[in-house]
Amino acid sequence: MATPRVLVLRAPGANCDEETSFAFEQAGGNPDRVHINRLLENPSLPDDYQILCIPGGFTYGDDVAAGRILANQIRLHLFEAIQKFKESGKLILGICNGFQVLLKSGSLLPESNGAPVTLTWNDSGKFEDRWVRLAVDGDKCVFLKGVESLYLPVAHAEGKFVARNDSTLSSLADSNQLTLRYAALGNESNGSTPYPDNPNGSALDVAGVCDETGRVFGLMPHPERNIDRTHHPRWTRGEGGEQGDGAQVFQNAIEFFA
Repeated sequence: MATPRVLVLRAPGANCDEETSFAFEQAGGNPDRVHINRLLENPSLPDDYQILCIPGGFTYGDDVAAGRILANQIRLHLFEAIQKFKESGKLILGICNGFQVLLKSGSLLPESNGAPVTLTWNDSGKFEDRWVRLAVDGDKCVFLKGVESLYLPVAHAEGKFVARNDSTLSSLADSNQLTLRYAALGNESNGSTPYPDNPNGSALDVAGVCDETGRVFGLMPHPERNIDRTHHPRWTRGEGGEQGDGAQVFQNAIEFFA
């Protein structure tokens, strides 16, 4: 099969698009960095791609809320195109700001009488820039196939995952959509991991969520920042593996189309 093509969506303020494109390229994909204005001009452009990724950064300066402006552009002008992309069996990944965009545009979890979940200000009240341990919960998510744990950096001020109510949270947990959790030493998450292992106070330690198909995935940590063994902050002390933990996320996406 032809090399999967990846559309890495750019917008003013995005600053992780190059690293994300590189990660997909290293995984065997064929990425293009595409500005949001090109999609607004031609909403059928994603038809030529197998994977859509919204990378991290601070789109539009997070002026009214993190990811909100780009999310509104997608919701108001590109929602049908994104739905068509999803329904055709393709993959969508949102990292950090991209996760915020997916949730706030309704592209990850369907909205009914308002957003069922959102990402809000960290409990610490400050920007959190640190490495975190992560535990994978279940095997539903395509991007996390064969992965049990990850060690990745976070960099966000609005990363606290909260649900509209307890029943919404329970429903997502029961359907195995709360697929990535912040964990303490030993890579275990009990749903109430303390700060700073849970850097933002997310409900049930949630760091990443997939849709009901497992093909749409959003996460706050940055897998593109740990794809090589030298990216590990203590690699000179012999810690980490032969490749960075985040590499498998991109490899799984490319191998999905093999």
